Amino acid sequence: MALYHRMICTAFAFLCAMSGAASAQTYPNRPIRLIVGFAAGSSGDVAGRIIAQALGNRLGQSVIVENRPGASSMIANEYVARAPKDGYTLLLATIAATINTTLMPGKGPDFQKDLAPVVLVGSIPNILVVNSQVEAKNVKELIALAKAKPNELLFGASGLGSGPHMTAELFQQMASVQMTGVLYPGSAQTVTDLIAGRIQVMFSPASTVAGFLKQSSVRALATTQAKRASIAPELPTISEAALPGFDTGVWFGILAPTGTDAAIIDKLSSTANEALKDPEVLKQLHAQGLDALGGSPDDFRKYIASETERWAKVVHEMKGLKKK
Repeated sequence: MALYHRMICTAFAFLCAMSGAASAQTYPNRPIRLIVGFAAGSSGDVAGRIIAQALGNRLGQSVIVENRPGASSMIANEYVARAPKDGYTLLLATIAATINTTLMPGKGPDFQKDLAPVVLVGSIPNILVVNSQVEAKNVKELIALAKAKPNELLFGASGLGSGPHMTAELFQQMASVQMTGVLYPGSAQTVTDLIAGRIQVMFSPASTVAGFLKQSSVRALATTQAKRASIAPELPTISEAALPGFDTGVWFGILAPTGTDAAIIDKLSSTANEALKDPEVLKQLHAQGLDALGGSPDDFRKYIASETERWAKVVHEMKGLKKK
């Protein structure tokens, strides 16, 4: 009887494996949706449309970008986490997802349990920009000004817990300064108010602010990653200019609902990695200040874990500052 039971279980496992292989072989046979948690024109939207086009070309099916902004991308995360586990609804997640885990615990899906990593697409530095009426001409002068006028400088950011918001929080912690945050639905609106002088400081994704850097109304001071940005190599990094070790940017990655067939995830991952080596795709990404990354689903899983731990420390310190 026991032998018969084992034979039945083995046969069932074999049939399941064959079914998964078959579904991966025929996948995709209809359009795929890539859900982006930020508004059209945002850095996430731009990255999503580039990779969606590249994936669609290689998979032989349209990959349609669908914007579902709100709640610092948690609306989009929740939508995909509850979607059918068939590989036809994917998420273009950003750094915000790992920040939200600590900043807003218990809200939205469990990012590390409810969503399965596919591939880390790329990252983009933030650029520290100020309105031209601000007296500071470099990062050290901005820090000195903020110390002389605590909470008087207004910094803008696209949503609570977004990459630009937390970059500003990290900057304040490392520089021992206090500014006042003004949160916006997206980076485009933040840039508009920076140009108008309604806010003085912004950590903007490079793709959002690049077209404004030559205007007399704004002044770029530095970039936020450890290496100088290819889109603005003349700018020093914040680490070079004033705060050694400062290093952060906005990353983007694709995830699927947990429980999606591993063979489908592997197919998506290998296709995305192939696309991220294509010179034409790289050209499009670099034009927006994006650096391609890639890697396996497991690589991305480990990266998410490390980013979650890293930003938890910043969030806890940020909460401490707010209580004072």
